[in-house]
Amino acid sequence: MNKFSKSEIVSIFIIFFVLVAISVPNFIISLRRARDQVRKDDMGALSKVFEQYLADFQSYPMASPDGKILACKKPEDIVEVDKMGKLIVNFIPCEWGRDSIADLTPESSKVYMPILPRDPDYQKGALYRYFSDGQRFQIFVSLEGKDEVEYDPKIIARNLMCGTAICDAGRDSGCSTDKTLEQCEIEANQKTNK
Repeated sequence: MNKFSKSEIVSIFIIFFVLVAISVPNFIISLRRARDQVRKDDMGALSKVFEQYLADFQSYPMASPDGKILACKKPEDIVEVDKMGKLIVNFIPCEWGRDSIADLTPESSKVYMPILPRDPDYQKGALYRYFSDGQRFQIFVSLEGKDEVEYDPKIIARNLMCGTAICDAGRDSGCSTDKTLEQCEIEANQKTNK
């Protein structure tokens, strides 16, 4: 039976330590990139849902003051349609990662998104942020990687909070993410008045 000498054992431990020291940072970076990719994919999926919602209701879902989507209802609430065919419902904020966005019209079973996505680091307080006035929308996230293409210093300058972090990436419906919806409305009105 061959036994390793002390120098051989030390060499094996040194090689093992070097391999771990090289691979752990790369593993951490790949996990960060995966979380950021989830955030970017979620923004894309939400944008598509909002466009479908707009096509059906001629309006994007409204936003609550705390950046949630106003498109859910309490289970006990009754949904009605008025004489003009407009939906009458007391919308409440949808919870990220729990609620769905669905057509609440009586007799409809259309579901736009079965479960709203939530930030992969929601346990650490990270949240998505949504703004909408019905005519346009903005959705924001906070990416961990500052080297991501979607990372935007102009969004950071707005100082919007995505939970515990400042939002630094976003998508919109024709309104630049570095401006408020009110600023976009003013610019749109100025263009039509010319």
